[in-house]
Formats: sequence, structure tokens, C-alpha cells
Amino acid sequence: MKKLIFPVLLFALGIYSCTNRTQVTDRIGFIGISGPNLVTPDGNIFFIKGINLGNWLNPEGYMFGFERTNSVHLIDQAFREMTGPDFTNRFWKLFKDNYITREDIRYIKSTGMNTIRVPFHYKLFTEEDYMGLPSGDGFARIDSLVAWCRESELYIILDMHDAPGGQTGDNIDDSYGYPWLLVSKESQQLFVHIWKSIAERYSSEPVILGYDLLNEPIATYFSDEYDILNTQLEPLYKRAVAAIREVDKNHIVMLGGAQWNSNFKVFNDSKFDNKMMYTCHRYWSDTLQSSIKDFLDFRDSVNLPLYMGETGENTDEWIKAWTNLMNKNNIGWTYWPYKKMMSSRCMRTIPAPGNWEKIVEFTQAPRLTYQEIRTIRPDQNMVKEAMMQLIDNMKFENTRINESYIGAMGMNP
Repeated sequence: MKKLIFPVLLFALGIYSCTNRTQVTDRIGFIGISGPNLVTPDGNIFFIKGINLGNWLNPEGYMFGFERTNSVHLIDQAFREMTGPDFTNRFWKLFKDNYITREDIRYIKSTGMNTIRVPFHYKLFTEEDYMGLPSGDGFARIDSLVAWCRESELYIILDMHDAPGGQTGDNIDDSYGYPWLLVSKESQQLFVHIWKSIAERYSSEPVILGYDLLNEPIATYFSDEYDILNTQLEPLYKRAVAAIREVDKNHIVMLGGAQWNSNFKVFNDSKFDNKMMYTCHRYWSDTLQSSIKDFLDFRDSVNLPLYMGETGENTDEWIKAWTNLMNKNNIGWTYWPYKKMMSSRCMRTIPAPGNWEKIVEFTQAPRLTYQEIRTIRPDQNMVKEAMMQLIDNMKFENTRINESYIGAMGMNP
């Protein structure tokens, strides 16, 4: 089994002190559950309004303008083919250092949002190579984010977007074309251990709202195997929740349905924990009210909170109507994404670097042999310059605010 980071190594990566853990503003506390509502410690209803920090700790190809090169390991491979391993390693560190900073968190708070969802790759919490850092640095990244969000009084939802073995079978989980997590005992054991390790570390941290255990498990492409794969989901959730509760009884656990967080018929024991809720995803629906009827029916049947963990990337008109629909039906939300290159369908746009289209061309071309790589590889210095310009462009002060999009969400640009 792949090893988790040992405590001594985690200390070297930046464990924050017990003193810091207790220095939490008195205006933020553990969120609880009362029927279909989330509630603050003083009993007031808490309605999630927030954004996803997509692409930061789980890069996706389309965020870079890539199509065929669409998962983390494929993006990493393409960069290494163009610039070599050492430069690529440095690039990824700078990428993580600059994509999300304290300034971004302060800005999100200033718009009126109260929550961020943080998609992450499981390898950040293991010794496996990921984005150039084989020793992992997940806790150091989350520790910094917790400190920033404590300062800004924003809640955090931790989302395992890429699980061991892969939970979807598509590019979004950086897997190998099948939801191996659902059939692999080793991957399941690692999945459970990582969540227990995360829960143990943050058990007393109220800035974290909850744990979104799996992003969009079991893609729709496996319809012939639904009966087999879908039946494995709830038992796996139960194992993870049981491990979390051994060390953390404070935080909410969030369960997504099968088939892109849309199929909740897979749940038979809908209230097996006293601090659990459900999370759904839906994009590009034109029917609005009828498009969430299945979610509302499920929510009403279990009498537990339901929140839209991902939605968005649409026109301002659609965003406004969809936000109103969710608000009206008591479905909290975190839109996707906060930042994106060359798109206004997000809160902040990252300008494209010069010559980026040549990098895109390389990722689209056949690269099945070393000869093909040598033949189509663009000038290395040009690629390095473009990649470093991307680092500069993603900095908070260099991104462009999309005021109409933010306003469509009912927030203040």
C-alpha cells in the first residue's frame, strides 16, 4: 500500500501549533445540522454561498486550453516533454504558490461569499510524486489556507477531487479510464486512511465546514456496470465516515451521489451519521425548476441539507436565474470556478500568455513515439517564457474581474 506522510515529515511541512488552532475569531464556529438546514453555533441558519478553487491543487486540461491533454499526469507529461523535469518541477511549485494567495481569499470574502470549496488530489497527502513534489505538501497548503480563511472569516469545504485509483473513470479524477477505487481494496484503504489523517489534523478547526468525501463518483459511461459499481459507493462512504469519527466528531461529512453527483438512489441508509449531508452537481440545464426536482425530492425524503457543490460556467443570464432557483429552494452553492484562463465565465480571468497557442498545438498533436515528440516540440525557451508568464498572469493583481458574472451570483464585484 502507498505510504502516508509520517508525522515527523508532516511537521517539517508546516504543522501549525495548537495555539494557532485555538485562535479562532468568535464570529465563526462549527456548523451544525437541523433538518434540511445548516446552522451556526447560535442557532441561526447558515446558507452556503461560495466558489470553487478549481485548478489550484487539481489541474485540469481545459483550464489551460488543452483538450486531449486533459488530466494532471497528462499535463505534467506534456510540460516535461517540452521543458524537461527540473523546470517543470519549479513551474508547479510556483503555480501552487501563486494561483491562490491571501489576496484571493480576501477578495472572495469582500464579494459577500461565505464559503470556498477546495478540490484536491489525494497524492498531496502521500509520498507519491505530484506536481513535482514527491514528499507531498497537502497539509502545508491547507494550513496556509485555513489561516487566510480564519482571518477573512470564510468557511472551507475540503473536496477529494482525485481519489486513489480514481472514482469517476474520466480525466477529472486523474485516473486511467475506470473508477478503480470502487473495486480496489488497496485504493479504498488508502482513501479511508487519508480522510482519517485529514480529520485528525483539523478536528478542532471550526473554519473547516466539512469534508466532501468524493467528487462525482462513477461516470455515466459505465451504465452496463452501474449495478456493480453503484452498490459499492455507500459502503465505502460508511467506512470513511467511521474512520473520521474515530478522531473527529465536529465536522460535517458530505456525500455525493453516483453519476456525477446526480444519482441518489444508491443510498439505502440515508442517516447513518448524525452530522452528514448530501451534495449534488448540475451544469447546463435549461429547464431550471424541473431540473432539480429529483434533488429536492431526495432532500425532502431524508430531511437533511443538500448543497450544489458545483455548477456554473454559463452565461450571466443563466447564472442569475440558476442562483435565484437555488436560493428559493434552500440549496446552498459553490460555483465553479474562481479563476480560469481566457474565459469570462468565472470570477477572475487569467490572461493567456504570449505564444500559448503553440503549447496548445503541441498538446493536441500525436505524441505516441519519441520521434513524434522530437518532431513537434516547440522551442524550449519560448515554452519556458510562456509558462513563466502564466505564473505572473495568474497572480491576483494581474487577473481581470468579471463584474457582471459576479453580480449574476448576487455578489458584490
